[in-house]
Amino acid sequence: MRHAAILALMLAGVPLWAQKYVSNAEELERELKRIMRIYALLERESASEIDPDQAFFKGAIPGMLRKLDPHTVFFDKEQYDQLKEMEKAVSKGFGTVVSVMPGRVIVLQTLAGAPAQRAGLQPGDEIVGINNIPLARLDMDQLVGLLSQARTQPVMLYVRRAGTSALMPFTMTPEEMQSPSVDRVYKLEYGIGFIRVNGFEAKTSLEIQQAIEKLGGERLKGLVLDLRDNPGGVLDTALQTAALFLKPGMKILSASGRSAPDKPVVVPDGASPYEFPLVVLINGKSASGSEIVAGALQDHDRATVLGEPSFGKGLVQSVFSLSEGTGLALTTAFYYTPSGRSIQKPLRGGQLDEATQVVKRPEYRTDSGRVVRGGGGIDPDEVIYPPQLSRLDYVLEMSASFSAFATEYLRPRRSTITAEFEVTPAVLDDFQLFLSQRNIRPGVADWTAERAWISSRLKQEIFNQSIGVVAGDEIELKRDPVVKRALAILANTAK
Repeated sequence: MRHAAILALMLAGVPLWAQKYVSNAEELERELKRIMRIYALLERESASEIDPDQAFFKGAIPGMLRKLDPHTVFFDKEQYDQLKEMEKAVSKGFGTVVSVMPGRVIVLQTLAGAPAQRAGLQPGDEIVGINNIPLARLDMDQLVGLLSQARTQPVMLYVRRAGTSALMPFTMTPEEMQSPSVDRVYKLEYGIGFIRVNGFEAKTSLEIQQAIEKLGGERLKGLVLDLRDNPGGVLDTALQTAALFLKPGMKILSASGRSAPDKPVVVPDGASPYEFPLVVLINGKSASGSEIVAGALQDHDRATVLGEPSFGKGLVQSVFSLSEGTGLALTTAFYYTPSGRSIQKPLRGGQLDEATQVVKRPEYRTDSGRVVRGGGGIDPDEVIYPPQLSRLDYVLEMSASFSAFATEYLRPRRSTITAEFEVTPAVLDDFQLFLSQRNIRPGVADWTAERAWISSRLKQEIFNQSIGVVAGDEIELKRDPVVKRALAILANTAK
């Protein structure tokens, strides 16, 4: 019978490999026989028929792996097939850039020729329903999940448009979309560039190099490399990115585990790194590949790292094909920065707990002797948290007042907006009247205190819906405290 074959597979070969990796092979064999006896009892006495796939693939094996660490996962045949398909899959979507808030999705931009533009979706439209699911009832996690799922299949959107009383239905089919991992390239000031990298894909290091050359190449006086919200991706690409700024022979990282010897990775001979001053930005969503880049540049004193402590994912995951068409993603090693510090944050409640727990985070030294700490992500050289929203700021953001006003303001003026547009006192007066009509009436003190921020947010939203979100993001950067600090450091370095 099939379940007997599964049990045989579990027991077969125990004396061959268990003697190498397990201190007591007889004990292991005894435990496997215990599982066999329990399963036989269940099959014989259970009130309902036992499905061996459910018992082992959904129960025993995942239960065993759960004790290791959160990243080790067993895939049954269907899940493993999906994993292999995902590796081949292309990114699909509708070609929209949206602002997402709890229960609300506002269209900021539609890409030329994309399904959203062809269907007639416009900047300022509010998506209130997807496939008969009202968005107002969803929290942020549910909303993001629904939007991600919607990009994989044809959908029906219900849209509220300013000046139109009835909801407008739009049917769209997702198409393959080009989404570069280097999605923002600006000149912040004369001679100082800014590059945002949202992930490491196959061509990311080449895209970074092309962006640097576009900004001025070696003539740059400094560069801000933004790795905030970058979850990682292709390891080789992260290594190539670090090598763009480090000298030949310098170590980038090492990886070692119980059955994996230490494998240092160094900058290849013949590399021609950029030598201009560099600042790297990270936050709590910077993980894996972005932590490898930031850690290597920090350890070699090649860059100043600013922002928030990173996520702390420094595991080497290997995927193994198993019998029955199943698979296993297993943690086989840990990543270490050039100074020797582990990137991985502590994993509590599993068998890898001991390997990652530290009573006190150990100290390491950069090339110049500066102290850096290991065992929990990358700590910035300067910690800078995002500014807290005031009560007025929060109300204006959660009510989508900026995007709603921008839609109304642009209706008769869209074609006249240029990069030279500024928010004048008259525009602010119009915005105050707009808010008052919606029962938002800030006090004089609150309005005065937030006037500069409100002007910047209005300009950003007007640019989002008229010129495009790239122009809007540039406005946001100018008030970003982390970017401001990076500019100050680079300006001081250049003197």
